[in-house]
Amino acid sequence: MLTPNQTPFESNRSSTESKPTRVKPGESIDSGKGRIFPCDRCGADLVFSVGQQSLQCPYCSAVKQIEPPKDVPIVERDYLKMIERLERLREKAGQDDESSSTQHGIRCSACGADVIFQGTLTSSQCPYCASPLQRDNIHDSVTRIPVDGVLPFLVPQTRAAENLRAWVKSLWWAPNDFLKQGANGKFNGVYMPYFTYDAMTFTRFAGQRGDVYFIVVGEGNNRRTEQRVRWTYRDGAFQRFFDDVTIIAATKQHIDLVEALEPWPLDRMMPFTPEVLAGFYSRTYDVDLEDGFRSARQRVEAMLSIEVRQRIGGDTQQVHSQQTNYSAITFKHILLPVWLMAYRYRDKTYQVMMNAATGEVSGHRPYSWVKIGFAMILATILIATFWAFSSNQGGIRFISDDGFQWNDQPRSIEWIRIP
Repeated sequence: MLTPNQTPFESNRSSTESKPTRVKPGESIDSGKGRIFPCDRCGADLVFSVGQQSLQCPYCSAVKQIEPPKDVPIVERDYLKMIERLERLREKAGQDDESSSTQHGIRCSACGADVIFQGTLTSSQCPYCASPLQRDNIHDSVTRIPVDGVLPFLVPQTRAAENLRAWVKSLWWAPNDFLKQGANGKFNGVYMPYFTYDAMTFTRFAGQRGDVYFIVVGEGNNRRTEQRVRWTYRDGAFQRFFDDVTIIAATKQHIDLVEALEPWPLDRMMPFTPEVLAGFYSRTYDVDLEDGFRSARQRVEAMLSIEVRQRIGGDTQQVHSQQTNYSAITFKHILLPVWLMAYRYRDKTYQVMMNAATGEVSGHRPYSWVKIGFAMILATILIATFWAFSSNQGGIRFISDDGFQWNDQPRSIEWIRIP
């Protein structure tokens, strides 16, 4: 993100500075394959407490404060330089990065069971003793983009349940039995990988502005008003800087649900520390940086198209050309908190997602076709009744700005000039 009195190019130069090293919190296990956070008082595994924003022992209630690294600022990274760096490192390794596409086993230090981490999963729980486990060094791989920042869970599970109940009650067209029983399921806290992109854009456009006007044509009973459009050529150019265009970096997600969770309070992010992941699921990215930027460009150009039409002006527009150049492209790799839940209704599974920083709910829901059908029948009856009433009363009289009045008859329009 740009600071005041700083150009995008100065931001690029500062983003290339190397981050200072820092001793990792927690304890490494299984020959460095995993990491845990043991309690200093009783030795049990600590988990992240959303309410206290600290690590807490579920057995002796000991609390350990999280100290974000103050010497590691969250900075923007140069997009083009990172692309070149990743290609060079992967060529040197002689193979593509496999850290997010294979199975990884970690032996649980609490019960000795082998826990399998499949694909992009980086933080989980032991299925036998529920101890929180994390893959170690996954975010430090030289062929992977390190995590720059993390937005911790701010909405506790109790509040998430309240927001879910309020969301269910707001569903107008849901079946009555669903409204009574609600969406029943288990919340899972997941840190989802995201890329945020910044870019300076320069856009040239050309098109036509359409101004609508009306004329009266015909004589007698055929006298009527018709719409016309006066077209005028328009062109121009403008600059726009886009800051933190947020793109999810995980596949197999419902994009409509994900985008409905925005906006995110990114000003509350902290430099990445694995402590906040304790007790939650976490995933690393499986969407390439370049693919993420292509998605970001689609969103940017959709917003630019709206501005182009605003600049052309008028009642309607025709856009003949729109060309955009991008410069000063930077990005961040961040983790954002999401409450996930799947519930079943009438043998069908629905998914709900919740922004665990703001409480915004987005989900799929069932519809009552009985309610929808009844509403359509009622609307048809009301329209027919209104039309019949207006016909019996001689139509609906309208008065225009140019001094004409007319009656809206079902078969003809009669124009009468007001004396």
